[in-house]
Amino acid sequence: MSGEQVPGAVRALAALRVLAAHGPVPAAQLARMLDLPRSTTYHLLAAMIEQGFVVHLPEERRYSLGVGAFEIGTAYTRQGPLQRLARPVLARLVDNVGESAHLAVLHGREVLYLIEERAAGRPPLVTDVGVRLPAHLTASGRAMLAALPPAQVRALFSDRTAFVQREGGGPATLSQLRSVLRQTRSDGVAMEDGEVTPGFASVASAVVDASGLPVAAVAITFETTRTPPESRTHLATATTRAAQTLQHRLTGRRP
Repeated sequence: MSGEQVPGAVRALAALRVLAAHGPVPAAQLARMLDLPRSTTYHLLAAMIEQGFVVHLPEERRYSLGVGAFEIGTAYTRQGPLQRLARPVLARLVDNVGESAHLAVLHGREVLYLIEERAAGRPPLVTDVGVRLPAHLTASGRAMLAALPPAQVRALFSDRTAFVQREGGGPATLSQLRSVLRQTRSDGVAMEDGEVTPGFASVASAVVDASGLPVAAVAITFETTRTPPESRTHLATATTRAAQTLQHRLTGRRP
């Protein structure tokens, strides 16, 4: 593959990610989110329409995922490589720290939990397989949002109605969310304490692809009253290492 073809492929994949996360969008909005000239965006969309990965909705003046994207998505679901690669990593993490761990992916403004590995003697959690929670409140969601381009975060949380609350805590505005994400990037891990379930806290680390975009997040949830600050540092380190291991298994690249 020539050097000229690679950027086009990267742009096409980035466009698919945006359409998957946000649903049908106008070409102008897609151009802004991808940081591309409008002319380039229209050429990109035309090529993807020709291949069946994008469809144009003329009445709405928007573009959406096509049947080709659906076919790939369903093939991925059938094969389940992410879950297969992640399960042994999470099992080792639980054995190492003695706390329950889970794997989540970002789905719009929510996180979807794919795996839960419960540690022996630990209570059941709200983060069961198939559960969806607001991304801005969870450690897993914050880890992945912190790895997204700012324009995508802004598009996801464009007004106050996007900031669903559970226990009265967590960011309630885009400015507050940005502050949380800055802290996440500074710390290298994401944290939440009682914002999903009172008495429980979580630490999470994002798993990113070769372009630096989040694929999933690995997280540990623990009871706050029985976990001193020094133990939380160990949990954060173990979570980051597990995420890096899964990242290497998925991409073949060392973090």
